[in-house]
Amino acid sequence: MKAKRASATAPFPPLAWLRAFEAAARHLSFTLAAKELNMTQSSVSQHVRNLEQWLGRELFVRQTRAIALTEAGANYLPVVREAFGVLARGTRAFVGSDPGQELRLLCNLTFATWWLTPRLGRLMAAHPWLRLNIQTATWGVEALGTGSGGLNWDLEIRFGRPHDMSASAELLLEETTTPICHQDFAQGAPDWRRDALFDCAGVVSNWEAWLDSQGESLPPGKTIHTASTYIIALTAAVNGHGLALAQGFMIDSLSQTFDLRTPFAHRMPLFEAYFLLPPPDHRQTPATRAFMDWIAAEFAR
Repeated sequence: MKAKRASATAPFPPLAWLRAFEAAARHLSFTLAAKELNMTQSSVSQHVRNLEQWLGRELFVRQTRAIALTEAGANYLPVVREAFGVLARGTRAFVGSDPGQELRLLCNLTFATWWLTPRLGRLMAAHPWLRLNIQTATWGVEALGTGSGGLNWDLEIRFGRPHDMSASAELLLEETTTPICHQDFAQGAPDWRRDALFDCAGVVSNWEAWLDSQGESLPPGKTIHTASTYIIALTAAVNGHGLALAQGFMIDSLSQTFDLRTPFAHRMPLFEAYFLLPPPDHRQTPATRAFMDWIAAEFAR
């Protein structure tokens, strides 16, 4: 159905169109907006087209693999964001409760296990009023199939390559990787050519990359056992079943519990990194602001 132009009897367009525009403008991507809003890419694109027809203005310049805001789109975006902010604040006041004290955090599983959890005491001491609701996913929003547009979480910590992140993503942590094993594994003389190797599936910074960075390669026919999360691969290694690649903060945390060793000196910088995906301004709450300030201070320590 063709969208009607603005008129005196319709002072503003449907909220669904505005919501699609705001998300697409924030990510500069219809695909990422669709993931956030739990919609198809074509639906987001159509909502934006409807809005443009309603306004009689082009809001985006559409390129082959990217979109950019037009001057009209850049001027309209702050108006839409402020309107959503007013609506959100008014709804919170009407409900009469204080949802701003709850932090719904979607967090990469290994980061939550070995970086965030050991530091939760400091977070709770700094903000005793904060109510935590931590949800974990191996590969971020794609693993759950819904997004913050569905109000399932307030912000996200994701592991991935920088060029796969949205424009709003903030870099938290860049790491290195090196093999680990149990202290007594292979009688203290582990050999990646001979021994069992474990790894996390789907990462670019894998065994092949670690070896290639040193001019080495796997022997022909060598098997690498994979799991969907570092937790499984590293647990196999620290229990004496072989070697697994681990990142620096994982090694620091595991060393508090297990007798492990890093048998090889070489540490390769990761191709991936950890990013904070903050909510847009109109969805920020006291909880999200407190957490973002706290985690920034932690990395500054």
